[in-house]
Amino acid sequence: MDKTSIPAIRIEGLMKRYGTGDAAVDALKGVDMTVWPGEVVGLIGPSGSGKTTLLKCLGAVIEPTGGHMQLSGETIYDGKDGGWRTGDLRALRRDRIGFVFQAPYLIPFLDVTDNVALLPMLAGIDNAAARKRALELLTALDVAHRAGAQVSQLSGGEQQRVAIARSLANHAPIILADEPTAPLDSERALTVIRILNDMAVQYQTAIIVVTHDEKIIPTFKRIYHIRDGRTHEEAGEGRPL
Repeated sequence: MDKTSIPAIRIEGLMKRYGTGDAAVDALKGVDMTVWPGEVVGLIGPSGSGKTTLLKCLGAVIEPTGGHMQLSGETIYDGKDGGWRTGDLRALRRDRIGFVFQAPYLIPFLDVTDNVALLPMLAGIDNAAARKRALELLTALDVAHRAGAQVSQLSGGEQQRVAIARSLANHAPIILADEPTAPLDSERALTVIRILNDMAVQYQTAIIVVTHDEKIIPTFKRIYHIRDGRTHEEAGEGRPL
């Protein structure tokens, strides 16, 4: 990881308030975070601490109420200068941010290749190029032998690998993974984290993993704890996978 490069994610003083007046709740109270290309960072904290709100702000799903947010050096949100700095949040999410969820959310009536190729095709990539990209990712994730299979024919671990391939299909520089190992046993959970680390290095992708999973927390080299709407960075164990 070259820390002389531009951070993939940099947020400063990020705030999010829900409601108004006496009913207002400050979910984020001034979050700071920096994530570099090629890095997998853990985000942990108790329920209600602001993890999901932070991920939704980073994913341009909800709008913060203050602070500053940059992706790959470009300001996309500035609370002091009108909020969102891009006019097409859907394109931002489609082209620059990949999502991996606790459940794979694959489309059941499409085969594995089409599930991965769909996003590039929606972005205007022709069918042949999109399917070629999908097969490259499925090969890298060791599920190319399932390329023509239906979702219902896959194991839980295979479905999560396909979901990771889908998140990388548009060459997104950022992946936000929300409890990606929660439904998996220890062996499969560590396999998923190993894959995310490999993909981060191979594609110089910045990955944030929100987790409660005690099995994978020791693998992170850097961890952000979020408590009461604020983050606290610490070095992780970085235990070899």
